[in-house]
Amino acid sequence: MSSHRHRGPMSSTSSHLPPSPARGEYVRTVTSGGRTLRVSVRPGTDPSVTPLLLMNGIGASLEVLQPFVDALDGRRSVIRFDVPGVGGSPRPVVPYHLATFSPVVAGMLTRLGFPGQVDVLGLSWGGGLAQHFAVQYRSRVRRLVLTATATGSLMVPADPRVLAKMLTPRRHRDPDYARSIAGEIYGGTMRSAPHRAARALHAETRLGPRRGYYYQLAASTGWTSLPFLRLIRQPTLLVMGDDDPIIPAVNARIMARLLPDARLHLYQGGHIALVTEADRLAPVIEDFLDG
Repeated sequence: MSSHRHRGPMSSTSSHLPPSPARGEYVRTVTSGGRTLRVSVRPGTDPSVTPLLLMNGIGASLEVLQPFVDALDGRRSVIRFDVPGVGGSPRPVVPYHLATFSPVVAGMLTRLGFPGQVDVLGLSWGGGLAQHFAVQYRSRVRRLVLTATATGSLMVPADPRVLAKMLTPRRHRDPDYARSIAGEIYGGTMRSAPHRAARALHAETRLGPRRGYYYQLAASTGWTSLPFLRLIRQPTLLVMGDDDPIIPAVNARIMARLLPDARLHLYQGGHIALVTEADRLAPVIEDFLDG
């Protein structure tokens, strides 16, 4: 069901990997603000369509989002990246924070040839970064999609037993463990088909060092968007599951009331439906971006 309401210093180097002939995507590394990131770009067929920047969940490499990218219309350019120490991005020398990482992302976009506006989708941890980016670089963000995410440290929390399982990267490194806990932490269809979660996390994912997960976890520690939600003026779509053990659905309703221009799409499902049920959610998101 759904309900409605109505750049910083940058240095750069890059190295190209061969493009994927099957998908037309290319992968390269970009250095921005002293951070080197592995990025993927799927060029769109229509330059008049605003590019879409994806910000991923904690511990997940850009490959995890492939089912969602494949479900999107080919007119739209799609940009993904691995945060420092995750996937193919090198481990950071020093920790980072959402506030200090937003300029890195802005510089990365410019370096890739996207100096203008983009649409931004943030999944889970990436939703926190997306909210911060939308305020810090409001002129660069046309529309915002927040999926399975909340307001950070000030939110209606998950069950402590669920949170405890999120404190380590084990589910990303051990398929059997991921299968055993998928229903409990992801909810939705993963309760009856936990192997799908394990496959989504492990089929094509690229592992980085364990420390990268903890750096990413620390980057949002103590962070909350609650005080500045009203500064997010861009049209925003909240895509949230009614059975998400990590982000209880009440958080979506709170955000929908506080954001100045928000639309809430509450779907029947869990935390990672954007990946496991991409064909169902991609049209909802594209209707909003095109609307």
